[in-house]
Amino acid sequence: MRSELTKAIALRNERKFQESNEILTELALKYPDDPEINYHCAWSFDVLGKELEAVPYYEKAISQGLAGEDLEGACIGLGSTYRVIGQYEKSREVLERGIRLFPANKAIQAFYSMTLFNTGQHDKAMELLLKSLVETSSDKNIQSYKKAILFYSDKLEKTWI
Repeated sequence: MRSELTKAIALRNERKFQESNEILTELALKYPDDPEINYHCAWSFDVLGKELEAVPYYEKAISQGLAGEDLEGACIGLGSTYRVIGQYEKSREVLERGIRLFPANKAIQAFYSMTLFNTGQHDKAMELLLKSLVETSSDKNIQSYKKAILFYSDKLEKTWI
């Protein structure tokens, strides 16, 4: 089983998405209680643009106790997938859990800001993105205005006249 999983992951890395998906779908049928297989199967549907088919595999993998980097990836994958299929509340819940579990992961925060945008929380979305930009950018111009960007990040609607 592990060699088949390794082969499927290698195929995905080689951008042979359909072949990878076929192996992972078979593995998920043979080993339905394996969270790692379910996670990679979900991912294989996601990269094929088959988000609706990815959802049950992500959900199953997480509920089966997926951990570590795979759980981190599943939070992004499922949260993002929920968002693109219009299930914003589920997206928010998954991504907020991801932020609690993996607070240093800026990608989770970026996907969360997209969900905030989709739910009309534009101010919170911008604040999160601006703070993340300042924290992660090495651009000298961004860093020279770091203090100002952070100050204004949660005051975008305010004027000083």
